Amino acid sequence: MELSLFGAFRSHDPAAKLVLEVPEGARVADLREALDRHAREHWPTYRPELLKVSAFASETTVLRDAEALPAGVPMAVLPPVSGG
Repeated sequence: MELSLFGAFRSHDPAAKLVLEVPEGARVADLREALDRHAREHWPTYRPELLKVSAFASETTVLRDAEALPAGVPMAVLPPVSGG
């Protein structure tokens, strides 16, 4: 599964993209777990609490953890933002 990184997650990977293994028929929660495993192994300054409150989206839709990942569609992880 191709995953684009945004916000604070971009600082962990210069390409701002990862390819993570998820099982066939995986749900968003499976992608979240795969990213958490990757981050714990490869990103020394990773903050798991940020991933817990981040959203996952396809090119057109924000998806909840229980929803199935769309087959062959790149995904993005979107941390919360603030502004003023």
